[in-house]
Amino acid sequence: MAAKSKRTTKKSGESDAGVSYDEFKSYEGRRYTGMKVGRSHKWYYDKGEWKEKKITPDLWQISYAVTKRRAGRAPEGSGVPVGTEYHWYVLAHQNVSKLNANDYTTSMSGLKFKIAYKSANKDKWSATPQTQRKRMISFLRDVIEDLEKEQEESAAAPVQLDANRLTARRGQRTRTPLLVKRRAG
Repeated sequence: MAAKSKRTTKKSGESDAGVSYDEFKSYEGRRYTGMKVGRSHKWYYDKGEWKEKKITPDLWQISYAVTKRRAGRAPEGSGVPVGTEYHWYVLAHQNVSKLNANDYTTSMSGLKFKIAYKSANKDKWSATPQTQRKRMISFLRDVIEDLEKEQEESAAAPVQLDANRLTARRGQRTRTPLLVKRRAG
């Protein structure tokens, strides 16, 4: 059973997000710390730099660097210590519409998968480069499996990445399926 997301301090009786963040929680039999599954963050991104290089007629290499800022204020004492680092693998749809010769609207929706992290007080990542690569391969295999399953279930309809469906795979812990039919709209 997952731990409650809010605890109170004995002294003041006020909620202490720092305590709940560090408490162990459970998700499908797996223990973890951090934000409770199902909760969300909202961020604002500063003016960033998106670079892209055409590799083949349909393939581009991208890089993006920017500071992101929390939309609200983090509760005092919550979250990881300053200096903690994460390695995420992002898989997303990017939808773009040309407005004029120099401007486009763009939106992205998809998933990000935690590959590894490095605690602020440690010099090593939580996984070796080889293990990080294995985690990415596993994630991508799950994406391919979901795409193939969707193709069998429906007539090649456009798809949208979705983190709200759950499916067990290959005797591993339950994974998040990635694809559903895109809703008209």
